[in-house]
Amino acid sequence: MIDVKNYAFLGQRSQEKKIENLKKENYSRIYAHEAAHKNAAGSLGGPIVIEYSPQGIPIGGHVNIRIPALNRENPDETISQAKQIKRAALAPVTDLSDADLNVARQAETLLSEAESYKKDQSKSGETLDLIG
Repeated sequence: MIDVKNYAFLGQRSQEKKIENLKKENYSRIYAHEAAHKNAAGSLGGPIVIEYSPQGIPIGGHVNIRIPALNRENPDETISQAKQIKRAALAPVTDLSDADLNVARQAETLLSEAESYKKDQSKSGETLDLIG
C-alpha cells in the first residue's frame, strides 16, 4: 500500500502544470486576438497589452486604436481611416468584446459624419443657372 501523504507533491506538480498550460493557452489565444486588431489597425494602432491575474495568468488584452477627428480639409482621409478602424475593431471575427464592438460603432459614426460632410461640401460648390 502506498502512503499518499508521501506523494502529495505529485498533486502539487499536476496543479502547477495545469496552471502553466492555462497561462500558455490564454496567452496564445489573447495575443492572437489582439494581433489581429493591431495588424488591421496599422499606424492607427498602439502596442499589444496583455493583462494578467495576480497569479500571472493572462486574462485579457487590448490595443489602443487612435480615432481621429473629422479632417475637414480632407474628408476622404477621414473616410479611409474610419473604414480601417472598423476593420481593425472587427478583425478577430470571433470572440469580439463589447469594447471591440464599441470601437466599430465609433468608427461607423465617424465614417457617416465624414461622408455627410463630404456630400455637403460638394453641394456647396454647385452653381445655379437662373433663367428669367
